[in-house]
Parts: sequence; C-alpha cells; structure tokens
Amino acid sequence: MRKAWIFAAVLLGMLPLPAQAERIKDIATLQGVRSNQLIGYGLVVGLDGTGDQTTQTPFTVQSLKNMLTQLGVNLPAGTTLQLKNVAAVTVTANLPPFARPGQTIDVTVSSMGNANSLRGGTLLLTPLKGANGQVYAMAQGSLIVGGYGAAGAGASVQVNSTRVARIPNGATVEQAVPTQLGQGDMLNLDLNSPDFTTANRVSQAINAHFGPDTAQALNAGQIQVRAPLAPGERVNFIAALENLTLTTGEPVAKVIIDARSGTVVLGQNVRLRPAAVAHGNLSVTISERPQVSQPNPFGRGQTVVTPGTSIATKEEKGRLMLFPAGVTLETVVRALNAVGATPTDLVAILQAMKLAGALQAELEVV
Repeated sequence: MRKAWIFAAVLLGMLPLPAQAERIKDIATLQGVRSNQLIGYGLVVGLDGTGDQTTQTPFTVQSLKNMLTQLGVNLPAGTTLQLKNVAAVTVTANLPPFARPGQTIDVTVSSMGNANSLRGGTLLLTPLKGANGQVYAMAQGSLIVGGYGAAGAGASVQVNSTRVARIPNGATVEQAVPTQLGQGDMLNLDLNSPDFTTANRVSQAINAHFGPDTAQALNAGQIQVRAPLAPGERVNFIAALENLTLTTGEPVAKVIIDARSGTVVLGQNVRLRPAAVAHGNLSVTISERPQVSQPNPFGRGQTVVTPGTSIATKEEKGRLMLFPAGVTLETVVRALNAVGATPTDLVAILQAMKLAGALQAELEVV
C-alpha cells in the first residue's frame, strides 16, 4: 500500500509582493558574536526500573564504579552491579555569547544506552566541555520528560520520546568565552542569506544614517563597518545599527522538497515557462493464494502446498496538458493542481520541468 504523503504548498503571495522593510538585526549577525556548543557525559539516577540493562551497557557500570571511587566508596574486587535505576546519558547545551560565570543555561539530556525512560530521574554533577576540551559549565538537576509510556504483557503505548529530557537552567556557567567586537575600529556584519543586492542596500542604509564611508560591502555576505573604539560608545553604536531598517531585495526563487515527508514548498518568486506535461501512474498488483494438494486416502502421495500467484498491471491514462507561462505563484499552483498529481508524482514533475528549463527556480531537496 502506497504511503500517504503530505502535500504542503506555501503561498507567500498571490501577486508579486513589493520588497519589505526589515531591520538589520533580522537579516545579519555581528561577526564573532555567537553561541558555543557544549557536551558532557553523565549519569542519571533514581529511575523507576527503566534504566540501562547493565549487563548490556558495561560503560554504565564502569562510570558508576568510577564515581563511587571518587566519592570514597571502594567496592570489593569482583563485585557485579545489576542496576535498573541508572542510565548513562550525554548532556548538551548552548553557551550564549557574553555569558558570565554564575549564570544558568538550559541543558538537554539524552540516553546513550538501552534505558526505556528517563522520567523521574536526576542528573548527577556533569562537566560540560567545549570543542577545546575546557570545562565551561557544570550541569545537575531533576529531569523533565515531555513524553510518557506504558506497557503490559501484550501491548504497549508511548507518546513522544521518553529517552530525551530537559533541565531548565540546569547548568551553571563556570568560565566565560572571550568575545571580541571586531578588530580595531572595524566591525563585520555577516548576512544570513548572502546576496549582493542586500549587501549593497545594507551599506547604503548605514552610510545614510551614520555618514559616508561608515560601511562598505566586501562581498555578497559581508559588510565592514567603522565603529567607535570606546566600549560604551561602541555598544550604543551597535544598538542603533541593529535597528536600522532597509528595503531588501526579493528572495531567491526556490522550490524545497522534503523527500522524507513528501512536503513541497514553493517560494514567492517561482515562475513557469510554457511547457506540456503528461502524467500517468503504473501500478502492479501481486497476490499469493497457496493451494493444498492432498492425495487420496489410500494413495502413497504426500500432502504438499503449491503456490498460486496472480499478477495484474494497470496503467492510468495520462493527458498531455499545456502549462502556460506563470507570472505569479497563484498561476503556478493552479497549473500544478490541474495535473492532479500526488505529492510523490509532483516531485518527479518538478524535477523534470527543471531539467527541461520550464521551472524558473532553484530546486533544493532536503
């Protein structure tokens, strides 16, 4: 049976929309001002029999023994631990820019072993390290699980994931990451979506507000800005810079295809050139009906099962349809809907139209 796919066409506008005014902080970021990813390995305890099966996850037992040794508890040699209320987990977090020691950040806790659920558990003190191996935060606290599950002898039910949990404000920052606001009197703005037109308009808007030669577009994705050197003046300058508004160029025409879910998204500026498309489906049905061949009561034969296979093919008729030149997204959607294709077939049609030069848009598969 064919899997049902979802077809989503996002109509960004029925008619070509004028370019909109946007703030610089919404389309660009200040170079060097970014978050840093942290990761750690820890143990979750207090689970209600849903932890790792320690016979299958030896690293959980090893971690628990090492922790007990550090706490002054020495287990006799040859001791075998059979626990079900402990789980080995990875702890991840994002350290925001300008975070100072003593501030708290949220953490995500994910099971590494075969624990069934982290509900009701408590994360033990876990150091969180950056890419350079240094510890930047310490995490600990009670877990909040967004899913739940229940199981019986013959059936089970689960809603969302029970092996991933969150701890709001679960980590305390121990070390700050140095952040430089540019070098000397220069700042660099990085556009979220590189575009020569947008880069040029950003530099023009900055020069119109702060004076000529304040900003210069270096390429399609970077604008260099001259800023005051004094820390207080520089912060005021950046605050005013981020809130400047400008009219950006029209976005690039794109068609996004999610092959996993069957979602197709058409951008505002997608256009069609005249083309003819024929669409039809071929289905093959194979059915098995085994038959039992049994000998006579006094015969010497044996009872055997003989296969019975029937194959049927069906090909739907496809009409050759003319796609007129589409100058608006509404026209494009109407033309595609006229074919009557499913999302699965629509993906193939769009790819073929792109190869034929009839689709004026970038085709991106995610």
